[in-house]
Amino acid sequence: MRENTFEEAWKIFTSPFFKLLREAHDVHIRNFDEQTIQISDILSVKTGGCSEDCAYCAQSARNGTKAPKQPMLDLETVVNAAKLAKERGASRFCMSTSGRCLTQESEFERICEMVCAVHELGMETCVTVGFLNEQQAKKLKEYGLDYYNHNVDTSPEFYGNIVTTRTIDDRIRTIEIVQAAGINVCSGGIVGMGETNEDRVKMLVLLANLKTPPRCVPINKLVKIPGTRVDDSKPIDDFDFVRLIALARILMPKSYVKIAAGRNTLSESTQALCMFAGANALFSGEKLLTVDNMKDGHDSALFQKLDIKLEKPQCV
Repeated sequence: MRENTFEEAWKIFTSPFFKLLREAHDVHIRNFDEQTIQISDILSVKTGGCSEDCAYCAQSARNGTKAPKQPMLDLETVVNAAKLAKERGASRFCMSTSGRCLTQESEFERICEMVCAVHELGMETCVTVGFLNEQQAKKLKEYGLDYYNHNVDTSPEFYGNIVTTRTIDDRIRTIEIVQAAGINVCSGGIVGMGETNEDRVKMLVLLANLKTPPRCVPINKLVKIPGTRVDDSKPIDDFDFVRLIALARILMPKSYVKIAAGRNTLSESTQALCMFAGANALFSGEKLLTVDNMKDGHDSALFQKLDIKLEKPQCV
């Protein structure tokens, strides 16, 4: 398969707005049902005290956010949260832990138990627990893991401005390990951290050029958290955000494109434009880890206006 170039992707991104949306929509309807949205819910099962220095994150011990630390939740609490998410229409349940990786075998075993229990509810399963080795990836697959989230965050060129405790190549290695184990990858980035549109396009080109593009590509709009190093950065323009969704759809036609964090700052009209441009996955629930998401009832009202139906689990 021929690799995408930045020059080609930039030409698409900067093409006339309506032409771009039309092209992206055409790609979308060739690969997905335009009236169907995949809904995920996410729960922080271990919060705070992370040794990484991600500039955007409330959970980094190196930022001045003073976010509370929460030890790993018990299995019953996680399963009950998954049941509630399923009742709200989520087909996928994501479990997240803070930290570079799970160094304690007991904690990794508990994650495996959570994956198995959520899988038995008839939901797709997703976890994000930092770096994995081959043995851990294989074990998660055996316990029923469908997706592994591991974002590249931003472009290779801008990455050092956001994180210094790891490299983007470290992230790519974990993605390759996960894919080799037969697990779908969920990988995208965050926009509005001070990067340029060129950086945003380069991030999508990087993802599209992986040996296997991510099955799901979350685009997070930065939620500013006081005390982080990017809490004074300029927000991404809404039209540029829609352009980015459209480009992701064109570059990765068979991937789910997800509007992730920051959706509560987008108007209903902007969200509808994103869906027309190819976004077909969303996070539900009032919380995304440590930040606010959509108020209860908002999504069901929006879906009714747009005649949207919810996708059923595909992997279980």
